[in-house]
Amino acid sequence: MTETLVRVDNLSRDYQAQRAVNQVSFSLQAGEVLGFLGPNGAGKSTTMQVISGNLAPSEGEISIAGHDIIDNPRAAKRHLGYLPEHPPVYREASVDEFLSYCARLHGLRGADVATARARVKQQCGLDSVGTRLIGNLSKGYQQRVGIAQAIVHDPPVVILDEPTVGLDPIQIREIRDLIRSLGSERSVILSTHILSEVQATCDRVQIIRAGELIYNASIESLERGHEHSVRVALRAAVDGDNLLALDGVDHVERLDEDRFRVFLAPGADSDALVQTAVREDWGLYELVPEQQSLEDLFIELTHEHEVAGS
Repeated sequence: MTETLVRVDNLSRDYQAQRAVNQVSFSLQAGEVLGFLGPNGAGKSTTMQVISGNLAPSEGEISIAGHDIIDNPRAAKRHLGYLPEHPPVYREASVDEFLSYCARLHGLRGADVATARARVKQQCGLDSVGTRLIGNLSKGYQQRVGIAQAIVHDPPVVILDEPTVGLDPIQIREIRDLIRSLGSERSVILSTHILSEVQATCDRVQIIRAGELIYNASIESLERGHEHSVRVALRAAVDGDNLLALDGVDHVERLDEDRFRVFLAPGADSDALVQTAVREDWGLYELVPEQQSLEDLFIELTHEHEVAGS
């Protein structure tokens, strides 16, 4: 069985009278990269801070590798690495000095410090900048140092909060590759509002909106399924009502004289449409499944909330 490394049960966090996170529950399996996606202000960073033990929950329980983050914080944090939105680096220190300091903070001593430092420098592409001051490095390299400090004690769980904010396209690509390599060895939670980050790096996506989880699915199922519509072209003079009468068709949108977008009911496929088109000699010459992208889904879910709240 796959080991559950993170378990969050009914997590809530209040700021005085304002509830920022409301009854959030999820789990993270070993070797899984989870995308925690939501618009700005949705509660992503608050959730990450509570899971990492930097904020206390108002309600709920969090366990890391079987250790409760409140009852046994030292044991829980030994299994956890955390990169907040703003990397906690000392600009006046060199990369080597800072990573050695972080290793000692996590209880490493003697030769283990140098071994851990060398390992994360190699993993994060920092071998050539070990003696340089962090404050003189580019934003991309400072992010690499931030990730290196999060994994210097070799934790099985890593939380990355907005790791590519402020980076240029080349740096973003490099950090994405680094996140993917981390996911091959440990479990990762990637908190972001950037849709492409999730699709490029994650195995599963959760969407949070106004402090509540509203969606949870694997990236594979998102890319494979969610077929809301098919685009069809027919040579015969077929009316939209003919298509609407077919099994599994929810509604029909006419695109031009011989093209339609046929919206399918949940769980339905286009088999009835194809069979009827052949039987009735409709001259079907185009049928293109239209998959719902993560961007479509994200806009749909967040737009529904905005409309409801307006």
